[in-house]
Amino acid sequence: MSQLWRDQIYVFLAPERLDWVHYRRGFKPVQLNKDTVFCEQMQNGSPWQNALKLLEAHLTDVTNAELTVILSNHFVRFVTLQPQAEITTPEEVKAYAAFRMREIYAERSESWDLSVSDWSPATGAICAAINRDLMDQLQEITKRSEVKLKAVEPYLAAAYDHWQKQLNSQKSYFVVVESGRFCSAIVINGVWQSIRNQRVLSQDIHELAEELVAALDQEAVLLGNKEMTETVYVFAPEYPQLVLPSNCGWLMVMLSDAQNPVPSHFPSSPADVAGMKQCLV
Repeated sequence: MSQLWRDQIYVFLAPERLDWVHYRRGFKPVQLNKDTVFCEQMQNGSPWQNALKLLEAHLTDVTNAELTVILSNHFVRFVTLQPQAEITTPEEVKAYAAFRMREIYAERSESWDLSVSDWSPATGAICAAINRDLMDQLQEITKRSEVKLKAVEPYLAAAYDHWQKQLNSQKSYFVVVESGRFCSAIVINGVWQSIRNQRVLSQDIHELAEELVAALDQEAVLLGNKEMTETVYVFAPEYPQLVLPSNCGWLMVMLSDAQNPVPSHFPSSPADVAGMKQCLV
């Protein structure tokens, strides 16, 4: 059957949750169901294991569908690829990305699959790395379920693509906040300057705000051109009450509005989740 008529399934996969949206494909897609399930993270195994079990269980009765997976930033590592005029071919870009990953993460990067955004010698790109075992298990699950794995995308990249038109094109501080982690990026004139993917230990929203300000300050200092007050675009659907401290040097713009709402498969605040389940697998 033509791909035009395949159902579309969008999933957000995190260590302790699975968000699932199923659309009946047609000239006008119709949402069939939406579900959010929480689970416990495995303590002595791969952090994605329980979430993958939930995914496979959801796919049991699905046929003739394509699956798009948005991976939590817990599962992804990033590096920026600065502009290089002499790098032009796909092979050179791949080699450059592998070199940058080894430079930052050493031998750990040898067990990762690398994906590079659209490369330009003038603006560079970013490289995302995902554990090869995770990718292999995703592919095995979809084969067993007879569902086509259409795409796997990091949460940072998916959120940036969604909100890009609302950001300052000259200089943007962009942050994605999720449970237990935030991922910040600085983009100047289309060039990715830095990406910081940081674990957050505290569950207190005020301490989260303080950690975020400290990280932004550090990144701005490293960049070397912080203004007295900088604008930071924050996408934090799980933390709608997040507010940065007053007079901290950062003006926060929370990304969510009626004209450009949060995609239905992105995570939301537990208080806003309809049909939420607690599942221990």
